[in-house]
Amino acid sequence: MMDYRNSIVQQDLLRMSQADLPWRQLDGKTVLITGATGMLASYVAWLLLFLREQSGIRVSVVALCRDARKAEAYFGPFAGRPYFRLLLQDVCDPICYNGTVDYVFHLAGHASPHFINTDPVGIMRCNLQGTMNLLDWVRGAAVSKVIFASTREVYGKNDEAERLDEMAYGSLDPLDDRSCYPEGKRAAEALLRSYYLQYGIPYHIARIAHAYGPSMQLENDGRVMADLMGDAVAGRDIVLKSSGEAVRSFLYLTDAIVGLFTILFRGEQARAYNLANETEPISVKDLAQLLASFSRDKSVQVVMSETERKGYCAYRRTALDTAALEQLGWKPQVSFREGITRVLRSWGR
Repeated sequence: MMDYRNSIVQQDLLRMSQADLPWRQLDGKTVLITGATGMLASYVAWLLLFLREQSGIRVSVVALCRDARKAEAYFGPFAGRPYFRLLLQDVCDPICYNGTVDYVFHLAGHASPHFINTDPVGIMRCNLQGTMNLLDWVRGAAVSKVIFASTREVYGKNDEAERLDEMAYGSLDPLDDRSCYPEGKRAAEALLRSYYLQYGIPYHIARIAHAYGPSMQLENDGRVMADLMGDAVAGRDIVLKSSGEAVRSFLYLTDAIVGLFTILFRGEQARAYNLANETEPISVKDLAQLLASFSRDKSVQVVMSETERKGYCAYRRTALDTAALEQLGWKPQVSFREGITRVLRSWGR
């Protein structure tokens, strides 16, 4: 597991803290983060704690997660500090916290093909029951904003569009094996809208595409970046489970987190924003070759596999239009090669 004290993580936190955002608005605020040991959520929590300890911004963190062992690995250095609270529970249970919270980052939920194949009910339950539990709790608390991590997959199949803005919806087959994930996110977005209309719960949505970074899960994930990066870090043959012709465009984690905080500070209430880096699209095969070229182990080769891949999105890739977020002052800063290098270095490769 990645550690807050990792040198690359520390460099990432420093870089994010220097982004042109009104960080001082967090002074005196408390932020609750669900799914706190996830890739995005851990960086959100670590950044807030970094701002507290390095910049003197008096922000407090409530980290909600269900795995005590992972929580200790991610947040052990902060145990006992008055500005950090660990809330060990499943978001699918009623939220048990009585303190004041100003902002919520609702980032809980599995997105990987591994869990789509093994726990589709759990994915649906988290997005439906978990989101409803959170919003029911928010109704009784003085929460100013809820940030929800959604996905580009809510747009479904949309073969005609060249780029997808926040209004470009396509079709989804609810009986497709993968639909537990995009349909769950669509339903969670509808819940946010419903609670806003009926109870005035404020929200913002980030529709995120292909984020990666040091805190990503490398084993038993199933997403292409995690699988290939896991092979490279472990010194194994890099295995392609397809022809590799599919094209992806990846978003480094610091750019994703700065994007989330840009939405928090500057976003229009009750709307969604695309969050992606579409500047350097790359085929899966070229990604595998690039990772192989970075390896210190000269025996690492790209190996084709005929293994059946289940739980993957089969729709034609269409780029996301990030103009709405860019109008708020956000742009991706980390090049693809730099991001890959940083992840490998964080794992000692």
